[in-house]
Amino acid sequence: MVLDFLQSLSEIELVGGLTLLSLLIGGIIMAVGIILAKTVRLLFTKYYAPKLSQDTAKNFGKLIYFGIIIISFLVFTSSTGVDLSGLLVAGGIFGIVIGFATQSVVSNLISGVFLMVEKPARQGDSIELPSLNISGTLLDIGTFSVRIRLFDGTIVRVPNESIFTSTIRSLTSTQVRRSECLVGIAYKEDIDAAISVIKKEIRKTMSFVLTLPKPEFRIKELADSGVNIEVLVWHPREDWGEVSPKLLKVVKKALDDNGIEIPFPQRVIWDAKK
Repeated sequence: MVLDFLQSLSEIELVGGLTLLSLLIGGIIMAVGIILAKTVRLLFTKYYAPKLSQDTAKNFGKLIYFGIIIISFLVFTSSTGVDLSGLLVAGGIFGIVIGFATQSVVSNLISGVFLMVEKPARQGDSIELPSLNISGTLLDIGTFSVRIRLFDGTIVRVPNESIFTSTIRSLTSTQVRRSECLVGIAYKEDIDAAISVIKKEIRKTMSFVLTLPKPEFRIKELADSGVNIEVLVWHPREDWGEVSPKLLKVVKKALDDNGIEIPFPQRVIWDAKK
């Protein structure tokens, strides 16, 4: 009885040689494909996704799901015997037109895949993009763009292509960081004495500054009004927000407390008539 029913379905032709039976079989294939896609994505999410970053796992889950759906559709069309040659020709022409119109979209998509594979920065890292003048915390890498929370609290969306082709400076990939400041002293002052009092004040008031590597002091420039000294200190990366704003204040206090002059810009005018 079942065979007779299937035989009757095979005799009912809908259009272009497509029978009701082949359409039914194709529908079953698509249904199985959808169920299989959901199952595989669920298994991936349970066993493999926890090993990846959140944004990478999400995008790979989408890729797996829609990949299986596309394969199921191709099997469906081949099982039903539908002639897709005309559709492929039209689709090729349409694809060329769309390709020119969506170059940036495709470029962002491919760049996003490369970013997820290479992983130059991870979710939660503090990064800087010097060419784009952007600094902040990486929130996620999406299919077409990256979201970054700037240090002022606002969130920007940057296309993947711009991120992939830019220099990425990671601010949290190492355990220690260096902060520096520049201060000038008058020409009449003793350079070694100035460095000594600055070093003592840093050791006294900035306990989070590391002793190894020890603070460095470099004579940066013999400027118009004084001698410029560059002060460089190393500290744990978590203390960057404490060290960087405070360092220049500590240096100035050390010089003021010891009567070392920080010069103002000045010029000497020579009168040729005298």
